[in-house]
Order: sequence, then structure tokens, then C-alpha cells
Amino acid sequence: MTESANLSVSVQDIAERAGVSTATVSRVLNQSELVRPKTRAKVEAVIAEFGYQPNALARNLRTAESRMLLTMVPDFGNPFYAEIVRGIDAYARSKGYHVLLCDTGANASEEGTYFDMVRHRLADGAICLDPDSIQHAMSAEMKGLNWVACCEYDPDANIPYVGIDNEKAAFDAVTYLIGQGCKNIALINSDERYRYARDRNKGYEAALSKAGLKKMQQKFTRGLEFENGYRAATELLKGGRKPDAIFAVSDTLAIGAMRAVRDAGLSVPHDVRVMGFDNIPIGTIMEPQLSTVAQPMRELGETAARLLIDRLRNPLAKTGGILLKHELVLRQSA
Repeated sequence: MTESANLSVSVQDIAERAGVSTATVSRVLNQSELVRPKTRAKVEAVIAEFGYQPNALARNLRTAESRMLLTMVPDFGNPFYAEIVRGIDAYARSKGYHVLLCDTGANASEEGTYFDMVRHRLADGAICLDPDSIQHAMSAEMKGLNWVACCEYDPDANIPYVGIDNEKAAFDAVTYLIGQGCKNIALINSDERYRYARDRNKGYEAALSKAGLKKMQQKFTRGLEFENGYRAATELLKGGRKPDAIFAVSDTLAIGAMRAVRDAGLSVPHDVRVMGFDNIPIGTIMEPQLSTVAQPMRELGETAARLLIDRLRNPLAKTGGILLKHELVLRQSA
């Protein structure tokens, strides 16, 4: 008997046809890992045979779950976040959850509005990519809610997190530039509300200090847009001590800097080497191709989703943080 989206079929009907308990059918429908693969396959075959569609609203009312996870992103326009979101969504869907994207604009009041959805059980939990400074400001309102930090994190907070060692990554990038003979290495940094901006600055300064080089003037931007990198590099190139290398804390800033170098009548990398950070796809089609620090963006998203779902399933489990590995990707610009 094959039926299409037969709403008259019940969990009891599925259980009887598969020769299992209704509890087992429920576990299969809820993506529980407690079901043996052979049993799961048998139940799923019957579900497909009947064309069974569970009543999500009834399930949510019964279990007090929405099966919805929030992903709070500070800037939808930044391509860095796209692959992270794909990782979050892929893992969440594999566990029976859906993801709602929330553009906070790195604004505490917007973030608070979204956390209210978790508080009122319109969502089960949240993944926060907003600056760690905002996370600190919102800590009281977040207390008792299920959420994890991704990319931006406080290692001393009792909140699960995933990120990379930004200080070490910046140190490695600048050390490489020094090894290429660069002595005047400028930094284009972003908003210091972000932990990554502060940590990458520390790594930059540590590498110069270890090599006995003087720190150049730094340029801070209030956003990671291409034009901000262009403006910052233009100002650096007009200074008395001109850089022979530019390290930018994002690929978008670095690409803007490359354009500024060319518009100044100089060449990348012969006159000025440029190193970015993130490894977004557009860097591979630039001329010259952009050297960068690669973050495992999809893995960051998948890990954040796993940490959150693990916390939802076992709220009393010990929380902790995970630092993933970065990698220098050396192309033509440096």
C-alpha cells in the first residue's frame, strides 16, 4: 500500500506495520541516535510507504520544542558568514532542526529581541556570531538560555564556543611576510568591539616585536566592506613611511587594499605585498590571487550547531570551547 502524504496514518499504524513500538517510531521521527541502524531503516521504509507526514505543530506542543535554531549574524553582507551559515544549516537539518537567520547589525537591542524568541520558546536555542563585547553586555539577559558562541567568544564564560586562535593566526601571517623580506608591515584592522580584531592586533604586534621591527601606523575601520580597505590603504600609502606589506584582518579589506595599491601606481606583490584573512572564494579570482589565512568556515558552523544541539539534549553536560586549526594559503599577492 503506497499513499502520498496520508495524514490519516498514525504513529501506531507505522509501529504495527514495522513491528516496533510507538516509542521507537517517535525516536526515528525525532532523529534520535538511540535507534539501531537496521531498525531505523525498517521504520523509515514504512514511513515512506505510507507517505506519512508528522504533525509538527502537535509535536511541538507536546514536547515544548520548536525545532527552530536562531543564527545571529552581525552583517549579512559579509561573505565570510555565508559558509558558516551553510555548515550550521546542514548539521541542524541532519538532526531535524531548522535555522532562522537573524541580522543583528551587531546591535545589542536587536540581539535582545532575538533572544526573547528563545526565552518565549519560539526557538529552542541560538548561535551567536556577534561581537564578544555585545555578548558581555547581554550576559544577564542571556542567563539560563540555550546558546553557543561562534567565532566571537569569551573563554572564561561558561558558554560553549567554537573559533580559532586569532592571535596565533595573525602571528603566523605576519611572520611569513617578515620572512619574505618585508620590514614595513602595515595593519588594516576592524572594529575593536570584536575579539578577533583585538587578538589579530596582538598577533601582529608580537610578530613584529619578535623580529625587532617597529610597528607602523594602523588603520581601524568600522566595517569590513571593500571600500573601507581601499580608503585605509590609500591613507597608508600617502604617509611618510610607506608599507612594503599590508596585513588586513579580512579578505574584503585586503581586496580593497589591493585596488588602492594599483590606483597609487604600484604593483602587488612587487611593491607591496598584501595578506588577507578568512579565505573567501572571491580571493581566488582576484588578479593577483589573494594570499590569506584560511578559517575552516563550514566546520565552524557545523561545530557550533553540534554544540548547541548537544546542549539542548543534555543541559547539564559540562560546557567548553573548541579551537579549530587555521591555515596559511599562499597565492600570488604575498
